[in-house]
Amino acid sequence: MEGLPTTTKGDKRWRSKNLQTSKPSLLMAFFSCIAWLYVAGRLWQDAENRTLLANLLKKNMEQRPKVLTVEDKLMVLGCKDLEKRIVEAEMDLTLAKSQGYLKNQLRQSESFSEKKLLAVIGVYTGFGSYLKRQTSRGSWMPRGDALKKLEERGVVVRFVIGRSANRGDSLDRHIDEENHRTKDFFILEGHEEAQEELPKKVKFFFSTAVQNWDAEFYVKVNDNIDIDLEGLIGLLEHRRGQDSAYVGCMKSGEVVSEESGKIFVLLNGERIGMNLIGGNLGMRNRVPILFNSFRLHDNVIGVLLFRYFQHASGSLFILSKNLAQYINVNSASLKTYAYDDTSVGSWMMGVKATYIDDNRLCCGSIRQDKVCSLA
Repeated sequence: MEGLPTTTKGDKRWRSKNLQTSKPSLLMAFFSCIAWLYVAGRLWQDAENRTLLANLLKKNMEQRPKVLTVEDKLMVLGCKDLEKRIVEAEMDLTLAKSQGYLKNQLRQSESFSEKKLLAVIGVYTGFGSYLKRQTSRGSWMPRGDALKKLEERGVVVRFVIGRSANRGDSLDRHIDEENHRTKDFFILEGHEEAQEELPKKVKFFFSTAVQNWDAEFYVKVNDNIDIDLEGLIGLLEHRRGQDSAYVGCMKSGEVVSEESGKIFVLLNGERIGMNLIGGNLGMRNRVPILFNSFRLHDNVIGVLLFRYFQHASGSLFILSKNLAQYINVNSASLKTYAYDDTSVGSWMMGVKATYIDDNRLCCGSIRQDKVCSLA
């Protein structure tokens, strides 16, 4: 009995205390293991996802070209429809040019049933020009039945006017009432009648006239001009069938400054009062001009001589049908300047127009055989 080990009370207390402290450690170790397994699982799952995405991206990159083509960019930008419309517009323009710049051909019934007119004469007028219109009606412009008989001869004469800025006001109503009585107006519904809009009016006139009447020539004349109508008809008859004819009292000349009558360029090509728009075509006071210069020595450029390019006087000028059709087709892109005559002249520079300088159309001249004169 003496050889058996004995357990004292102190040993029992130490063992019970050690057992109590080991339980929290075991719990912490257990939860740490669980947390580690969770984190490891998530990391493994993320790694699998990344691998899957990388494989998909690699597969897509192998299927698509490395560099986007123009077609791909158009598809991305949604421009396929626009590209198709551009191609169709180019085809329409090519067709129009082959048909003499005509955008919309006349209806077949009209082209076969109606005889082609010799000329459409548009007399520019305004809201405050009633007395001038009455003067024209009392002198050279036919009225009533005489106007209809003139149309049977192939000549249409109309006063050309736009609409008021305040549509339907008293100005518009007076014109409508006057037109109801006289039947001699050509009203440009899409044009706002104003002095500063005259260059745009010439586009509206030729564009609308060529769509309404099939004629050899289209004539623009101001309402302060008296016309020898028979003389003008004879002039047009003589040129019947002539394409690309730009007929008028042609003019060109130096641009005179208000101060000294000449324009100088002082140093290094600095052009005073001028805004170049490219080439040898410039702008002065919103009018296109041609210019030439010469160098005196290394740093100084001499007198810069400005000249208006050749164009027909705005009092009266004539365009053949295909030129009027050209204006009709390209009216949206044709630039206008301060005056209608220089605007038309600039448009004619862009096509192969035949410039015909006829002194009989110089209304201010003293020629006996002229067909127009200042009223």
